[in-house]
Amino acid sequence: MLDEPRSGRLASWGNALLAGLVSPDEAAHRIADDDAVHRVDGLPGEEAPVGLTLALGRLRALGAVGLRVALPAPGHPLGLSGPPEFNARALEAEEAVLAVGAGLGLVPEIYEAGPEGGTGPDVHVEVVWHCLPVRDAPPADVPSLGEAERELAEALRDATEVLSKLDVAGAGPIAQAALEVYRARAEAGRQVLAPGYPPRAVRVLELAQRVGALIDIARQGGDGREHGGAVSSSEIAARAEALRPVERTARRAQVAAYNSAVEERERRRG
Repeated sequence: MLDEPRSGRLASWGNALLAGLVSPDEAAHRIADDDAVHRVDGLPGEEAPVGLTLALGRLRALGAVGLRVALPAPGHPLGLSGPPEFNARALEAEEAVLAVGAGLGLVPEIYEAGPEGGTGPDVHVEVVWHCLPVRDAPPADVPSLGEAERELAEALRDATEVLSKLDVAGAGPIAQAALEVYRARAEAGRQVLAPGYPPRAVRVLELAQRVGALIDIARQGGDGREHGGAVSSSEIAARAEALRPVERTARRAQVAAYNSAVEERERRRG
């Protein structure tokens, strides 16, 4: 959960573009980030995949007034509104973007090329966003920013308690590496959301990422072994059960933060 979802970048910078706060080129650059290229396939009126700049303009012409994020998981269709075909694709990808007002959704498919085990510049990443129809209905299980912030405060306490009970509160290399990644991002003052988002959304997203870092530590443990060095299936199951509600809360908070720009505009129009 330390990694920023591509759907979050697409929604965040796409919303800034739709609000007239950034240029199309800047939005496309920020969305792609370290990936080699992003294309959108299946857009109405386009016979072949198109680049992000053209795709965002086409979505606006098709009536899109904002972009929402979905981060579904098995048994938790977070942010989805149907139909089943789109939900299934989004669940497989574990993320999606819904274009509010256009009746369309985008699901990413990732293609990687490079040496086995390679990272960073050694890996060439291409992303194809598949465009599909979606229902114009309220997204599932998305909290308000205020609800998300309250839930996160409790989740942070729960995650810290789980770490203490598992005795993986930062002793080993995996724990230290995860914490260093989080601290480096915080110290760099990186822009976690595009212009146009309320300060509370930034705060909620940063806290959700902190909770996500703790979840990763608890899952890996301090010694680098999967499941934190748990030695029995019952211990693995108990750990997963303890972390599940914390992880669910962090995902709900991420969605609330990314979607807050759209919610704010709807309240103003309302």
